[in-house]
Amino acid sequence: MNGLRLGAEVLAVSATGLEQARAAFDRGDWVAAHSAFGEVPDDALEHADLDRLATTAELLGDHDGAVAVLQRAFAGAQAAGDVTAAVRCVFRLSMTLLTHGEPALAAGWTARADSLLEGLPPDAVEHAWIAFPRMFRALGAGDLVTAASCAAEVTAAGRRHGDPDLMALGLCSQGRLSLYAGRFTEGLARLDEAMVRVIAGETTSPILAGHVYCTAIEGCQEISDFARVAEWTAALDRWCAKQPGLLAFTGQCAVHRGQLLRLRGDFGGALAEFELAADRYQRVGAPDAVGLSAYETGEVLRLQGDHTGADEAYQRAADHGFDPQPGLALLWLARGQTDVARAAVERLLAETGGPVHRGRLLPAAVEVLLSTGEVDRARTVTAELDEVAAGFGCDWLLAAAAHAAGAVELAAGDPAGGLPYLRKAQQLWARCDDAFQRARTQLVTGRALLAAGDEASARRELETARTTLRRLGARPAADQAEELLAPAALPGGLTAREAEVLRLVAGGRSNADIAAELVLSEKTVARHLSNIFTKLGVGSRTAATAYAYEHRLV
Repeated sequence: MNGLRLGAEVLAVSATGLEQARAAFDRGDWVAAHSAFGEVPDDALEHADLDRLATTAELLGDHDGAVAVLQRAFAGAQAAGDVTAAVRCVFRLSMTLLTHGEPALAAGWTARADSLLEGLPPDAVEHAWIAFPRMFRALGAGDLVTAASCAAEVTAAGRRHGDPDLMALGLCSQGRLSLYAGRFTEGLARLDEAMVRVIAGETTSPILAGHVYCTAIEGCQEISDFARVAEWTAALDRWCAKQPGLLAFTGQCAVHRGQLLRLRGDFGGALAEFELAADRYQRVGAPDAVGLSAYETGEVLRLQGDHTGADEAYQRAADHGFDPQPGLALLWLARGQTDVARAAVERLLAETGGPVHRGRLLPAAVEVLLSTGEVDRARTVTAELDEVAAGFGCDWLLAAAAHAAGAVELAAGDPAGGLPYLRKAQQLWARCDDAFQRARTQLVTGRALLAAGDEASARRELETARTTLRRLGARPAADQAEELLAPAALPGGLTAREAEVLRLVAGGRSNADIAAELVLSEKTVARHLSNIFTKLGVGSRTAATAYAYEHRLV
């Protein structure tokens, strides 16, 4: 009797623990759910509970644990003759293995599903779940036609069977593939629909919801649709914040936050997010994705003038299988390795296909070609960039195309012809809230105005650009503006910085105003002013101002 009583008590405790685990799972408390499921005896876990346990393990970054539980669930489903459950396990296994850089194992599980599908009617929902990993296999082989067919099959099955998970996955996949095929309006519409379904909470699986979020955001980032990237990253951020202990997908979220911070000129904040992303990717066992955060880090360091750090970051990206181009070519250009940069760009232009990947390459290619004197070649590439940008219809790439067109006209000896393009680019950069690119275009505008003989207007553009670039910490570009502003020979032995301080003094600025505008300390400004007084033999700001006007420094 004691044994029976003890057994009943154990069953009661197990039932209570299972109820607690399920309740924690339903409210999205993955830490509590994973802990509670782990305390329930294995023989008390139903198939749905094993699926929940695998989900919590994956969301908390325990890849090996998730795979082990899914394999248990598959064996149980197969033994019970539950084909639908077994196929869902194969789908889950294939997806998590692909995400964590194990394509051979993923392919093995997909192949194993073939025997499960034998004898099922062609319209059975199980076929659609296996079509999804097959789509990834086709993508890996570069077969976009087969991949698109698989995605369409998934969406159609989702509609036919009323399955919200299949619908969201299929629409998102079709959206990305439509973008790759150049059907941008259709692609974005499908991504929008997939995102609406996920944000509305229609999907039943947090794993699938996370994949849709990240896949849609990556697609928009690839075509420079940063308005959607910002909107959806904010939604992803909110989604992640609601789930205690969530680790999966937080790396992707950090990368997208960093990309937006870089766009807005917060280089320090961007670097912090990329570092966080790399840490999260490592913790969830997704080393391939570390390459993306390394590349983005290299982009920021290159703009800041940290060439050694950028080179190391690009190398980390390459070590993790992420192509460090075209950023690496721009780094070589900044280092004066023009022949190397040009060779890389010509190779990339010959090898890179599809409008999405071309759109990422072409702005950098124009910059390299112009720097090596290949104006006609740059004009041809700019024409292609303009066509791709028009197809995308996204402000950022349209701005890049306008900037490239203005730079080409300037290099061809027609600064007046380049100015309308540069003005358009500035307007579009402002709409995108891209402070660095706008200042960079202002710098080129200043060069065009100088070439056109309008020195006063040129100075205004260059001074504005210089101030912004210094504030952002984009030292190389700020130095270019400084060089353009510095006259060939300054009177009184003044340095370029001293002449700049003197111009601001002549404009009635206080030391505090000058320090803020030039991003200097007031102590440094006072030292510059003391040097100016000594060199010019004056004893007051009024006398220094008179000197500045007399020698046309203002």
